[in-house]
Amino acid sequence: MMATLCKVVLCFFAVGVLEMAQAQEPLKVDTKGVTAKILYEAPIDGGHLPELTGKYKMRITEITIAPGGQVGDHNHLGPGIRQMTAGEMEYILPDKTVIYRAGDFFFESGDVSHRVNNKTSEPNTHLLFEILPLDLKGPSLIVPRNKPRQ
Repeated sequence: MMATLCKVVLCFFAVGVLEMAQAQEPLKVDTKGVTAKILYEAPIDGGHLPELTGKYKMRITEITIAPGGQVGDHNHLGPGIRQMTAGEMEYILPDKTVIYRAGDFFFESGDVSHRVNNKTSEPNTHLLFEILPLDLKGPSLIVPRNKPRQ
């Protein structure tokens, strides 16, 4: 009985260590000339959507991409609205390429692989307004869950 209990405890410990290791892995998305600053985040208390309480938070992040900079293929851990605030950004999806400029808004579901480039001579900046898991500590950027482009 004691041996079985020890095995169960050891399994739970191993799973916990693996989850912590995965959560603390360094960002593996290829980036160049990118700076990110979390401007605000707050837990969602549910209000009229009580099923969200204790599970999600809202986050606003400012991303600046230097001239010639890029973010390689990636997904996000949650959906959100994006707002370009300065410059111009090439946004490459699997089926189309879009140029976003200051003042443009767009939506990302989080599960569609995409990449972005700044092919201009000026920095570009955009804001990410995201719904993310409450316990997320780092960036919402993750390697694509589907096969990345070659």
